[in-house]
Amino acid sequence: MSLDRREFLGLSALGAGALGTGPMAFAGLDTTGIAAAERPLRLLILGGTGFTGPFQVAYARARGHEVTVFNRGRNTQVLPEAVEQLTGDRHLGELDALRGRRWDAVIDNPSTLPHWVHDMGKVLHEHTERYLFISTVSVYDFEGLTHIDEDSPVLSYSDGDPLDIRAETFTPAIYGHMKAACEHEARRWYGERATIIRPTLIVGPRDGTDRFTYWPWRLARGGDIVAPGDGLDPVQIIDARDLAEWTVRMAESGAPGNYNAAGPRSRLTMAEQLYGIRAALSGDLELQIHWLPAAFLAQHGVSAWSEMTTWFGPRDPVSEVGIERAVAAGLSFRPLATTTADTLEWFRSQPAERQATLRAGLAADKEAAVLAAWQARGGREGR
Repeated sequence: MSLDRREFLGLSALGAGALGTGPMAFAGLDTTGIAAAERPLRLLILGGTGFTGPFQVAYARARGHEVTVFNRGRNTQVLPEAVEQLTGDRHLGELDALRGRRWDAVIDNPSTLPHWVHDMGKVLHEHTERYLFISTVSVYDFEGLTHIDEDSPVLSYSDGDPLDIRAETFTPAIYGHMKAACEHEARRWYGERATIIRPTLIVGPRDGTDRFTYWPWRLARGGDIVAPGDGLDPVQIIDARDLAEWTVRMAESGAPGNYNAAGPRSRLTMAEQLYGIRAALSGDLELQIHWLPAAFLAQHGVSAWSEMTTWFGPRDPVSEVGIERAVAAGLSFRPLATTTADTLEWFRSQPAERQATLRAGLAADKEAAVLAAWQARGGREGR
């Protein structure tokens, strides 16, 4: 089954808390030498045990903040002892553990359904100074856009009241619509106290979707590698640790408004990404990257995003969202080489059966067949 970017994101959205694997002690976030914040905060992190949450927790603790997490309590082993754990179920509206408490800032990682934000707003809007909602660049209405910034139009849901959508009625096709509706609820309850962060593809160690991991893993295997297009199509990713750390700093600053969180700089091409990954890999690898035209890949059933991961297609504007506002607000980026090495180290630490079954990327037999078809045709590669 081929999935587009919205569907692929949406399939993992409601279960995002289960994506991260491995203990928080994984060396992907070294807190040595992190300076304390000017003022310690009481932080409430909704989620906190999934993909980015443990990095937020570790960084916030290193900055000297008092951290509470709220989730269903299914993955408490990744939390350090100094972190307070509150349990409840937002699917069921079980929020009693939060009542009567006050926090300086709330970071909402997992909300995909607007009623989650709505229900939480009723409980917390008078009990926090700042609410940070982790949204997505998928909220933008891409049709007809050649450039995207924080003021670009976003999707609206017209098939009923978005507050009526529950997990059992959620479909991947409305992922962006629901996130946009969540943003609306955030502004409704918190007004200027709301900060909306819209990440692009989040990558790095602990990513259970393999949306970026596929490329370091595939290049490390060597051989003949199928890559999409001519190599000049734009790519944007953000390391989960960069996102997590900046989110905590945004909670400290209290800056309001909307921010696109993408990187590792304003523009990266697919070729720069793949050759950058190759340069970060150790050993004398024998490999050749074959750039096949987008039309040929489509004809042979190779899909953007789910099989040619991190790639949305030829010159797609969603891979060139403006990040000037976020950079001005302190967003910074690890080198691509660091993300590559740490991701591969993490993936290789997983059980053998996990490594044998990537959740994204082009299957080896299909890759070989597509490349053979291209070479039999005598096609000229994109680069």
